[in-house]
Amino acid sequence: MKFIFIDFKMKNKIYSYIFYSIIFLIDVSILSCSSDDPVQFYNEGTNEYINEWIYQQMKKYYRWNDAMPAQGDISIAPKEYFGKLLQKDDVYSYAIHPELPETAPKSLRQKFGFDVSFFEFEGKYYAVILYVLADSPAKNNGLKRGNLITHIAGTELNSGNYDQLYKSMIASNSVNLKITSYAAGSGFSTPKEVSLLQGFSFTQPMPYQVITDENTKIGYIEIPHFDVGQAQQFLKIFQDLKSKSITELIIDLRYNGGGDIASATALSIILAPNIKSGDLFIKFEGNANGGNVDQSFKQALESNESKISFDALQSAHPSIDRIYVLCGNRTASASELIINNLKPYMQVITIGEKTFGKDVASFPIEDDRIAGKKGWILYPAIYKLFNSRHEGNYSKGINPIIAVNEIQQVEVFPLGNTSEVLLNNAVNNINGNASKMKTAALRSLPVSNIGIDADPILIMIP
Repeated sequence: MKFIFIDFKMKNKIYSYIFYSIIFLIDVSILSCSSDDPVQFYNEGTNEYINEWIYQQMKKYYRWNDAMPAQGDISIAPKEYFGKLLQKDDVYSYAIHPELPETAPKSLRQKFGFDVSFFEFEGKYYAVILYVLADSPAKNNGLKRGNLITHIAGTELNSGNYDQLYKSMIASNSVNLKITSYAAGSGFSTPKEVSLLQGFSFTQPMPYQVITDENTKIGYIEIPHFDVGQAQQFLKIFQDLKSKSITELIIDLRYNGGGDIASATALSIILAPNIKSGDLFIKFEGNANGGNVDQSFKQALESNESKISFDALQSAHPSIDRIYVLCGNRTASASELIINNLKPYMQVITIGEKTFGKDVASFPIEDDRIAGKKGWILYPAIYKLFNSRHEGNYSKGINPIIAVNEIQQVEVFPLGNTSEVLLNNAVNNINGNASKMKTAALRSLPVSNIGIDADPILIMIP
């Protein structure tokens, strides 16, 4: 029997857990972070020294190592060199240096605690705040979902600059905004200035409620992230929802970038009807060195959750045989895993927009050759993820069953409000009253594909 340690990364935190499989026959010497291959020696700390090591690790672990180019010019900057080794469609693998902050992934949510989307309305351009983290710089300065940004760093948004201003916010450690809000009854509010400094956000609440519509009791829960140890919270929430006799369930994952797979598994065990502990939940497929592994519900749970049992979680299963999942382009990683991997066991009805498309797992590979000095850390894609029916390959995102853009009008309602577009659509579909949405009064605008928080599923070997 072999043992593997799995890590999940939430911003700057790494959480670890163990998963096992009697068929996962990987020789430990193969998975060592040092290479047995003969290599050219270079002076410590030079680009050649670093890039030679990068190439050897990628040839050993990278999911698509057989498609890697030749070693090439190893004198260039390490981050650039790493990028040249990736296959064309790989937007998940990355490399960072702990002492070089500029190499770390960046996003508005990570820096300031909010997400935005852009639209044009009556010739004016706006960034609408979609999501605000609790106890974040954004929340602590009064920002909330539905606020409209008209100026960034003193510059008014227009068709030619909004994307660049978006990039500038992500790259900055502080940001100055002019914001307003809109309500159908009163129009636009008086603009005000808000200044934010980069800061941290920690564990987020999981608000839930019971919505009664046409005598149907519908549970609704918003899950912002899958944190380590969340199984206990899920158990309490669903015991409460079950006691209130819900018969339908809506899970809001549209701003959930992933997280701890044991917690995601705990939720899945509660949701799926009539499953057994040994039923297959996840299939990992690696290269010739890494091999494949199958993981059951029980194994996935126990890999990083020892306090709550499979049986305890399953006992909280409410009287449901399907779920509605609200999703969008910020739904990623473990959230997509839930959508894909519950499909063999129950009906999963997705509402919203196409998901992010992260169907790979990794483990961090650290260059620790120089004693007492931190080196580069690689996070290459190592395993492709599949469900028990070997369904997966959603690297381009998972298309929703019911496609709806959540930004239909200038007034954007809070999450959990039954007037909010996606929730309203789900409630109406549950009761067979498919909502006739108003024609959108605005034009949504595309932005650069940077700054999306998609937490990787990380596999780490000691």
